[in-house]
Amino acid sequence: MENIESTSSPLHPIALSSPRRVALFPGTFDPFTIGHESLVRRGLELVDEIVISIGVNEAKKAYFTLEKRMEMIRYLYKDEPRVKVENYDSLTIEFAKKVGAKFILRGIRSVNDFEYEKTIADMNRTISGIETFVLFTEPELTHISSTHVRELLRYGHDVSAFIPKGMKL
Repeated sequence: MENIESTSSPLHPIALSSPRRVALFPGTFDPFTIGHESLVRRGLELVDEIVISIGVNEAKKAYFTLEKRMEMIRYLYKDEPRVKVENYDSLTIEFAKKVGAKFILRGIRSVNDFEYEKTIADMNRTISGIETFVLFTEPELTHISSTHVRELLRYGHDVSAFIPKGMKL
């Protein structure tokens, strides 16, 4: 039996012009940290393009608006044509297909992260065939999380040590 792809939904512009090996890097990135930056830098050694994809989750109370997060990350990567920044409000694998991504990039800081990411990666591969690859967080960055950075921001602390140089909050 011949497998015919549906053409009912148009491909995203990234999918039409994207290189062969595109990875989706999904998250809320509230805010984008030096840990995220490290994953993007190292991920670009493995793929041709990374689409940083900010998931819209109405249940989560964000510190920064979606527009502000997109602006901050786009500014950070303004000189890196292999990094795109998009947002989505669908299943991650649906958005990955829309932009032509064959891979999902994730970072792991701990054993707890591993269990969580493995379950999602297995589910995504089963229902879509999209592979997830994980990069272990560099040891000096394992304590950094967006949650902790948000907490510091709420109490007026300087977070410059935890966000990428050149990122404007």
